Amino acid sequence: MDFGSIFGNSLAYLFSPVTIAYALAATGLAVHFGYAGLLNFGMAAFMAVGAYGYAIPVLSFGLPWWLGMLIGLLSGALFALVLGIPTLRLRADYLAIATIATAEVVRLLFLTELFAEYTNSSGGLTGYHGGFRDINPFPPGTYGFGPWTYSATQLWDRVFGLMLLIIAVLLVWALVRSPWGRVLKGIREDEDAVRSLGKNVFAYKMQSLVVGGVIGAAGGIVFVLPSAVVPGSYSTSLTFFLWTVLLLGGAATVFGPTLGALLFWVLFAFLGNLLPQMASAGILPMSSAQAEIVRWILAGVVLMLIVVFRPQGILGDKREMTFVK
Repeated sequence: MDFGSIFGNSLAYLFSPVTIAYALAATGLAVHFGYAGLLNFGMAAFMAVGAYGYAIPVLSFGLPWWLGMLIGLLSGALFALVLGIPTLRLRADYLAIATIATAEVVRLLFLTELFAEYTNSSGGLTGYHGGFRDINPFPPGTYGFGPWTYSATQLWDRVFGLMLLIIAVLLVWALVRSPWGRVLKGIREDEDAVRSLGKNVFAYKMQSLVVGGVIGAAGGIVFVLPSAVVPGSYSTSLTFFLWTVLLLGGAATVFGPTLGALLFWVLFAFLGNLLPQMASAGILPMSSAQAEIVRWILAGVVLMLIVVFRPQGILGDKREMTFVK
């Protein structure tokens, strides 16, 4: 087995746009669930809305890249409002059902031929990168070393995504330490008690849904910077992976989602490289294609084990937050 390529391909995910996008979306999910107690299983929809909200204005209306990204973020906020008005008064389990159903509806809307003029249906969207890459501050060339070797375009995608992640983390850090954040934590623990103090619980929930939705939309934009917007990427598995990332790092923590994204993708890539090679070498009694599927099974097992044995995550405090109370 080629351990050099196994470790190299795995470590490359430490600074990957996919990892950064997951960290952003999981940070938004932390605002929803970790601090406000909203059981949102529709974060894939926020990422899709952000990605399409960025790509469509650039491709269909010729708007500049920065305005397209702003529209993508505003689309996340608008989607949060549309989703929150009829659902935020639901109990946690019903909210989970409503959000996961809404995410699937959004994905199917982008797949339908009705809006194919703008979404290209199942073909997805590409070719919206020009304006963003034209402002690349890095001269053409090769940067980095080892598994972290990038072209100027690849480096710009990563640096821009990292800047968005830093802004999002700092924003959440400031918000959760403000009076607004303390009210959110109170709602998570006992919304009836907070309501008895004269606070508008629905308004606070809506605000947290909007803030987390905008951050999730930013994750969706970073997710599509290197390649294309593909509707098949926004299936329910994306949401469950985001929950794995969130719970692994710590739901009620500021830096937990970023740590969870790093660990998840490095381990996921490691298994994706190791298991097929073990199968090819005859160590595993299966084909390489079957071994590739095993890592998806292991991801589900890991999620179950986290919920059972470490619900507060690596950085979380069990006294403050657990998945099941």
